[in-house]
Amino acid sequence: MDTRVWINPDNSEKVQYNTDDYPVYVRRDVLSTYPNYTAVSHWHDDVELIAILSGHMIYNVNGEATRLDAGNGIFVNARQLHYGYSDDRSECIFICVIFHPMLLCASRYLEQKFVAPILSDSSLPWHFLDQGIGWEAQILEDVQKIYGVLPENTAELKIQSLISDIWSRLYQNRKVCEDAPPIRNHHLSALKEMVAFIQEHYREKISLSDIARAGGVGKTSCCAIFRRFVNQTPNAYLTDYRLRKGAELLLSTNLTVTEICYEVGFSGGSYFTETFHRCLGCSPGEYRKNSACTAG
Repeated sequence: MDTRVWINPDNSEKVQYNTDDYPVYVRRDVLSTYPNYTAVSHWHDDVELIAILSGHMIYNVNGEATRLDAGNGIFVNARQLHYGYSDDRSECIFICVIFHPMLLCASRYLEQKFVAPILSDSSLPWHFLDQGIGWEAQILEDVQKIYGVLPENTAELKIQSLISDIWSRLYQNRKVCEDAPPIRNHHLSALKEMVAFIQEHYREKISLSDIARAGGVGKTSCCAIFRRFVNQTPNAYLTDYRLRKGAELLLSTNLTVTEICYEVGFSGGSYFTETFHRCLGCSPGEYRKNSACTAG
């Protein structure tokens, strides 16, 4: 398994789909597997849907946070900076569905009439999905159905149909704001540049000056931007990202803990192990062993 994050020329993230030739990512996930119960902040050209199965999390989109409880979820439009986390380090189990809008563009007519209006709607960076509202509950149900059909040999066809149903409901129920001016936030643009820099260079020795330079801002502004949108310092974000990549390597390779430590940019094995234990609640070796037992 290749654990590198691939970055597009515009610094958006290339999603690693379940199947290379079918642009859909589907996963049932557990928040405690993320360092500090926090996913890394990222953005991509794909649309994202989250359905909470149990527990709760805070979901942050472009610096705006909302709480998602069991039964509810969220739609995140393309190219929005987003991540989920637990502010009280409590468990949350959820389904994540990510898909590229090209799936809905069988013709230019469909793209222009139904897809582009949502993707270009600056007033719709995200939408809370409430299980108590009929059409939103249907979307949440469809997200679970998408996960449920994965083992079937016609999964892609069924997923295609479900995604079309989801998009139809979003299109029919969105509040049209045709005259809404584009929302431009230079700090958010700078953050996207800095996040992309970290995701590309996390294996290397990176300083605060390097991160700030990537965003075209000073070190003080860099720290303030990360605090505003990600609720972390730049160095904390870098450490969490390295830990996340280290956890992936523990599960997908036979590399030793020491080898993984250097592969993801830590300066020494003891510091890696200490930080890993503090943020994930177990040692790297225990994490690998426990995950193997769960899989078995």
